[in-house]
Amino acid sequence: MKKYALLFMGVLGLAMTQSCKEDIDMSDRYTFTQYTVSSYLSSHDTTYSEYYRLLGEVKISSRSQSTVLQLMGARGNFTVFAPTNKAIQTYLDSLCSKGLITEPTWEGFQSQETLDSIRKVIVFNSIIDSKDNNEAYQTSSFKDGEELLISNLYDRKLTVVFGKDPDSLYVNGKKDKKTGEITDGSLIDLKNRDIVAINGCIHQMHQVVAPSNESVADILKNYIDLKDERFLVTAKMIEACGLFDTLSKVKDEVWEQMYLNEEVAQLPKHPTEPNDNFLPEHRYYGYTIFAETNDVWEKKIGKPATEITVEDIKDWVVNQNLYPNAKDNGKYNDPENVLNQFVTYHILPVKLPTNKLVIHYNEKGYRYNPSSNPYTIPTWELHTTMGKRRLMKLYEGGKGAPAGIYINRFPVLDNGRRGTYHELSCDADKEGIQVNTTEYENPVNAYIYPINEVLAYDEATRENFQKQRLRFDVSSFFPEFMNNDIRDNRVKAVVVGIPETSKYRYLEDVDIMDGTLFYYLGGYNRYWNNWQGDELNIVGSYEMIFRLPPVPMKGIYEIRYAVQNNSGQRGMCQVYFGSDKNRMPAVGIPLDLRIGGTHELLGWTADSPTDDDLNAENDKKMRNNGFMKGAENYCIGSGTVTARAEKTTTRRIIVRQEMNPDETYYLKFKTVLSDKNKQFYMDYIEYCAKEVYDNPMTPEDIW
Repeated sequence: MKKYALLFMGVLGLAMTQSCKEDIDMSDRYTFTQYTVSSYLSSHDTTYSEYYRLLGEVKISSRSQSTVLQLMGARGNFTVFAPTNKAIQTYLDSLCSKGLITEPTWEGFQSQETLDSIRKVIVFNSIIDSKDNNEAYQTSSFKDGEELLISNLYDRKLTVVFGKDPDSLYVNGKKDKKTGEITDGSLIDLKNRDIVAINGCIHQMHQVVAPSNESVADILKNYIDLKDERFLVTAKMIEACGLFDTLSKVKDEVWEQMYLNEEVAQLPKHPTEPNDNFLPEHRYYGYTIFAETNDVWEKKIGKPATEITVEDIKDWVVNQNLYPNAKDNGKYNDPENVLNQFVTYHILPVKLPTNKLVIHYNEKGYRYNPSSNPYTIPTWELHTTMGKRRLMKLYEGGKGAPAGIYINRFPVLDNGRRGTYHELSCDADKEGIQVNTTEYENPVNAYIYPINEVLAYDEATRENFQKQRLRFDVSSFFPEFMNNDIRDNRVKAVVVGIPETSKYRYLEDVDIMDGTLFYYLGGYNRYWNNWQGDELNIVGSYEMIFRLPPVPMKGIYEIRYAVQNNSGQRGMCQVYFGSDKNRMPAVGIPLDLRIGGTHELLGWTADSPTDDDLNAENDKKMRNNGFMKGAENYCIGSGTVTARAEKTTTRRIIVRQEMNPDETYYLKFKTVLSDKNKQFYMDYIEYCAKEVYDNPMTPEDIW
């Protein structure tokens, strides 16, 4: 919040606060262009006097004496979910009934600290600051069940859920899938909404917007205590594996204090992207849990959920032979234990809202435009699970495929050189498990999604992964990017600098050596030649070591590295690969990121529109030189040209070695140039097993 301290040099006067009155037409929406948010609220004191008073009592931050009321009189684009006096009284009544205050008034607080905290909860959760470049939210921009893109002043993402009546909108409501009824949540008034002021938009609320601060560990404990009807069995298994301490983490307080005290220096401006450079303000933890519902286990075990024990589930997993190499040693907190491996495969160390389970951006036939463009071809995200690290695929099929998000779906695709890449068929054992994206739980640090089938990383699943080319957006290596609203930020094109590891390890899966200026460049509205838009871009005397995702099975793999070299700023580096990051041998000659399809070494030739035998022969020649064309599945820039058809966008085969799923592997990149402004660039990396790239019966596809 310290960034707001400078806003008030240009604060507008509040002269209109008491002098302007108007006749309100209750039959229509309102536009009060002569009012700021603060002056509108003060002019309706019979409705908002309590809220108006709280705005004047809550400071913008601990470093500022300015109040939120002053902010609401300043220039901006604020969305205000303004609770009525009755809504605030109802909230105080609820605090009293829970024993948190002695009486349902502001005099009922037993400490100043608690009073200040509740004031802040009411005020900060009710306001979204869209800044100068984004409009305030009107009801027409809400999407049922999706997170709003911009956080509120409490740094929480709110969700709007639609009731049975299309005009019934609830902030952070929960919808029963069968009945459509809304539980919890804060109702937006049917009439007093979309009230447009000079500096924002006001929505009258009949309940205070106050998202729970419970962690997912707290929620799971409640499931056990209350014998929850949906997730009791899952909660008992997670508790048995000793994961509650991990799942209780919300925010890294060490980073919080370092940031507030400016103990970590802001990186210099990026040499070619100097705007909006910043350090991450927070370092939040996040989790996604895919949880079988109780009725799934009741059918499998043959007991009521309240009677199913952890040992019942462990015995079932053992009898199904889902993890034949795991240990049945009774030590459920051991990553080698069979139950631990089963349970942790359900958990990702990244918080994924419904609209980011799979990222749609620039797949072929689609360009980011959620209001009009339909999804076209399949797209996916590959994640590494908690516990013993394993792969999970989240997949959405696009045109002609079943609707929704699926875990570990492996269909047959029309992936020929003239194909559509649409689904042709899917064997019953490869259909995957559909994610219920309407009845999820959303504690402060996680999402819990119900699933109606048992999820396991069994032999068949690993074989399915082995038979696929595995493409990872490099940003997916780092859960911190998603947990802190850095990756896939659809509000602004961020340029985020990450400190060197010796100063602080912000990203768990990379060692950033001193002298390395490490940046994440968001792709929003930039139209770069990158899959999913974004990239890592590093300059300086750089050297860094990346921990790689696991492979599914033991075998020979190629590791490919995607490059687009049309920047003119690219550099050259040596690549190292191995399982011991302290002793990594160099692989190949230095990687020259300046080389693209125009270089004679590559042998790049545009595809013939008619002769696919010739196209295949040209691809073979490129592979012999260690290069491949870009992928056919996404488009570059703002147009319809695919990466395969663009000669500045290629893939390099940088490693070809045997890899083992029980080993952890690393890639190190170290500059070999003296020019510190030359860029190291990362977009995506591929794993491709020999069974795929060297298959004489079914050659690897171009997609």
